[in-house]
Amino acid sequence: MSRASRVTARLMVCTAIGLLTLPAFAADLRLWTTEEQPERLAKQQEIAAAFEKETGTSVDVIPVTESDLGTRATAAYAAGDLPDVIYHTLQYALPWAEAGILDTEAATDVIEQLGKDTFAPGALAMAAQADGWASVPVDGWTQMIVYRKDLFDAAGLEAPSTYANVVAAIDKLSKPPEIYGFVAATKIDDNYMSQMLEHIFLANGVSPVGKDGFAPLDEAKTVEVLEFYKKLAEASPPGELYWQQSRELYFAGKAAMIIWSPFILDEMAGLRDAAPVTINKDPTTTELAKKTGIVTKLAGPSNPEGAAWADIRYFGITTDADTDAAEAFVKYSMDQGYTATLSMAPEGKFPVRRGTADDPEKFEKAWAELPVGVDRKMPLGDLYSADVIKEVTGGLDVAERWGVKEGQLSLASKMNNSREINRIVREYLDGARDAKATVALLNTELAKIK
Repeated sequence: MSRASRVTARLMVCTAIGLLTLPAFAADLRLWTTEEQPERLAKQQEIAAAFEKETGTSVDVIPVTESDLGTRATAAYAAGDLPDVIYHTLQYALPWAEAGILDTEAATDVIEQLGKDTFAPGALAMAAQADGWASVPVDGWTQMIVYRKDLFDAAGLEAPSTYANVVAAIDKLSKPPEIYGFVAATKIDDNYMSQMLEHIFLANGVSPVGKDGFAPLDEAKTVEVLEFYKKLAEASPPGELYWQQSRELYFAGKAAMIIWSPFILDEMAGLRDAAPVTINKDPTTTELAKKTGIVTKLAGPSNPEGAAWADIRYFGITTDADTDAAEAFVKYSMDQGYTATLSMAPEGKFPVRRGTADDPEKFEKAWAELPVGVDRKMPLGDLYSADVIKEVTGGLDVAERWGVKEGQLSLASKMNNSREINRIVREYLDGARDAKATVALLNTELAKIK
């Protein structure tokens, strides 16, 4: 039942029992959003105002801290007082649908009316159900292999899109301390290592979860993963490495390859004073950006199709919503207002809807022209080639995460958050045991996580 229907029912009950003074029930939509930074919140309020001007329906934009979202949604569901729309992370899409928080028919209606072929397949697949979708994908980003294309071209190397190509580049380009072939994450208590490892495991078709929960890691495939990661670590500087060292070394021209999120794109172009590019004497230089190539999909020897690690955000229409109005708002935000939606943070909000049936690249082109940066601003399309822009957004076509298709994202997240994978892999890198013994230990420890 929609909120409007429940309001009518409550009014009828009140009248029937003779209550003459009735409370006023707001007819406006409520949107919960985790984008609570002031500038992003203001942008969402602008979109809501534009929607009201066009439709006459107002939207109350309510910021919710991301770490509180799950608890607040569960409490609101129990009270029958969910907002109409929730902008939420991937982890909630399928569980909330199963719990009855999300109106999956409404989300499916929106996607079909906008045209499912206009959305990135990977983003849709992560929220897919047997008869439709749990939520409507809004934006996302893919983890990237950032590499010195100028050095690769000069050495006749292929892009680092496979394990073999990465190893070949390390063998040719690694000349420490002048330049390191790679900067692998080795700090076990940092999420950067967890994300990097999951990306590399996915690339070789390896996952610790199946539809029934924990699934033992395939020994042969996981040995390939471990041996590859050891090659990355051996090409890296010594010490406990995480995102900061990888960025600083790459910005200084001392790393041939790193793995990073797209939030590096504006920094690498000299647009953020807090992260200066030091490849030359001008911290605002765009030289490094021009010399950089991007790979989002990596393939291991046992998984030639490869995979991209992605973070996707969704609009969920709730079961307490004024359904028609909520659908109209989501469609507006993903169509007339979509460029404004992406403009909140273009470097980390790739368009999961590339365009329309009439103009298949409409939103991708508009996104490339959105200004990025902090201390200075420029469009990504002015900083990077069309091929790089295509690669950056194309990763969403094949986006994956452990546990999504199996319905075990929660368990996979617990495994990552435990840092057991990081710890055991780091011990392997340090020579504590061989690769096969490491696979066995990983299986033993991950099986304990529930």
